[in-house]
Amino acid sequence: MVKNLMVVGTASHVGKSIIVTALCRLLSQKYSVAPFKAQNMSLNSWITRDGKEIGIAQAIQAKAAGVEPTADMNPVLLKPKGDHLSQVIILGKPYADKEAGEYYDSIDEMMAVVGEAYNRLAAAHELIVIEGAGGAAEINLYHRDIVNIGTARLVKPDIILVGDIERGGVFASIYGTLELLPADVRGL
Repeated sequence: MVKNLMVVGTASHVGKSIIVTALCRLLSQKYSVAPFKAQNMSLNSWITRDGKEIGIAQAIQAKAAGVEPTADMNPVLLKPKGDHLSQVIILGKPYADKEAGEYYDSIDEMMAVVGEAYNRLAAAHELIVIEGAGGAAEINLYHRDIVNIGTARLVKPDIILVGDIERGGVFASIYGTLELLPADVRGL
């Protein structure tokens, strides 16, 4: 049975990507490891060996784990174009340009893609190190969040919460995040 470990944060830019990269490197010495981020928003991308486009962070994490980057490691990539418009990349291929509202209307479809990608990775690896995005306790997004709450509910991983003490207010951020997480996720 595949093991899962998820890294979520109290906010954006608190160190989730670097923690996942380090965990991929360390854990790959004992397990077959793959990184996973259900949805990434980034203009920095990587082209996989088979010509698919993923977030560069997942490519770096894959290299740290000693595996070849694949589109399943970042099944949904959003590339902002301005004015609430993003290019949506699904499994490494351009899918559509969508405004935020249009994208949110397709969350069930996106979650199905995420589940299938995760299952393929889980079939090929012993451990999946999952990265969340932004702050995990964005209560206004819970109903359409595929990268934090959606993924946590899908795979029920052990979760590490990351905060950045250099930003100030880290203890309140950690406490607040824990208290605001849905009960079924908080226990993870």
